[in-house]
Amino acid sequence: MPNEPRGAAASAGGTVPRSNGSCSKGDLVFSSHVVPSPPGRGVARVAVAFLVSALAATGVLTGAGSAAAQDEAEGQGGATATIGGLKTYGTAIVDGENGRQEVSAGLFEMSVEGGGMLQTYCVDIQNPTQKDAKYFETPWSGTSLGSNKDAGRVRWILQHGYPQVNDLAELAKKAGVRSGLTEQDAAAGTQVAIWRYSDHADVEAVDPEAEQLADYLEKSARDSTEPAASLTLDPPAVSGHPGERLGPVTVRTNADGATAAPPVDAATNGVRIVDEKGEPVTEVTDGTQIFFDVPEDAAAGSTELTVQASTTVPVGRALASESRSQTQILAGSSESTVAAKATATWAAEGPVPALSAQKNCAEGGLDITTANKGDEPFAFELLDTEYTIAPGETRTVTVPLPEDRSYDFTIRGPAGFEQRFTGVLDCRTKADTLADATHTLTEPAPTASVASPAPEDTNLADTGSSGATPLIGGAAIGLVVIGGAVLLFLRRRNER
Repeated sequence: MPNEPRGAAASAGGTVPRSNGSCSKGDLVFSSHVVPSPPGRGVARVAVAFLVSALAATGVLTGAGSAAAQDEAEGQGGATATIGGLKTYGTAIVDGENGRQEVSAGLFEMSVEGGGMLQTYCVDIQNPTQKDAKYFETPWSGTSLGSNKDAGRVRWILQHGYPQVNDLAELAKKAGVRSGLTEQDAAAGTQVAIWRYSDHADVEAVDPEAEQLADYLEKSARDSTEPAASLTLDPPAVSGHPGERLGPVTVRTNADGATAAPPVDAATNGVRIVDEKGEPVTEVTDGTQIFFDVPEDAAAGSTELTVQASTTVPVGRALASESRSQTQILAGSSESTVAAKATATWAAEGPVPALSAQKNCAEGGLDITTANKGDEPFAFELLDTEYTIAPGETRTVTVPLPEDRSYDFTIRGPAGFEQRFTGVLDCRTKADTLADATHTLTEPAPTASVASPAPEDTNLADTGSSGATPLIGGAAIGLVVIGGAVLLFLRRRNER
């Protein structure tokens, strides 16, 4: 970004159109349709098709229907929170291919499930936020920050901007702002500096004091490392045979202590949570290794463990939504409830799989890790590719997925084993996605099969409406097929 002052935004000639693209309710709707085959012994065959259905009206993409009930999206552990909206903010001007747009710039607040509050800034300036969207604490690798060489500078800005430095006189002195800073100036200036690295956007604060702070933070920013999660369990899935202690599962947390809740079905299957010596465990700390103690006479099955703690979420942690709501990055945290889950699967014979998933934005897909502790191979077919995991083997395969579209598929195995994976791959900023969409329009379109309309129980985001900005009009042209749904089959991927 250029280093010259950017405070000329307010004095630029002409009227600057107001955009709700950065911090408002949005309306992009994509859904997925699942076509699973019946399960067989040790084999799970899954066909996944992605539907894109939308209407174009006056150049604006319009939303559809409410979300159908489905399993909670895959999370890596930590805080789960609902976005409440902008609380402290100013105004900024974004210069882009569609001209100059005015946006709100500042701090969001989120309410944490179980108690607590988070303060966050926007990442991905051109993507709207969805009202009351649920967010999950997420590694950078599962967001656009994962492939952004300047993500560490964003964290530095968070650590040295507002509200981490909440002494406004001190912050103004560091930035050389002689007239002082208001909270609105401080929030807007910090947000603008973040956008210059998170999106590499040409953006400037309208208020001169906020702009001066943004320039200071941008020029001073240094690379910083990604913060660790507030709470995770590693690995999140284990398997084995009855009569064994399945694990270990290692607790990773910045909390002083955490509680390990026994499985809700413990009275039925007799599974206990124990340490390496076989002693029951209810209280854990960072580094504690815990096990699922499965009775020898237990029928084939599975169970789930929850670990919960109260702590502050580290500054710089990403928060992502499964409703395509704009990615956020943590600026401040009260004492908050955080949680993580781990599953255990067991069977006396045959394949005994343990599956977990994590988004991999570097590869543009979902990493599915499968461990087979059984005595027979575990095979499953996914997106037209068959994978076989040998007894005793652990392997990770990357399932390629399209950007900004919901995925929903289930892997099934013997003895009723079933694991569902749902979510949205949001790995790129909207500006990058739109640039690619514009480029693609000049190339031959791939052949597409026409699908039936999405069924009523399809996972549709509740999206509402928004204003007809030049940005969204461009998105509609680049992304919408008018008058129906298009079935896009993912390309075959070689076994990794």
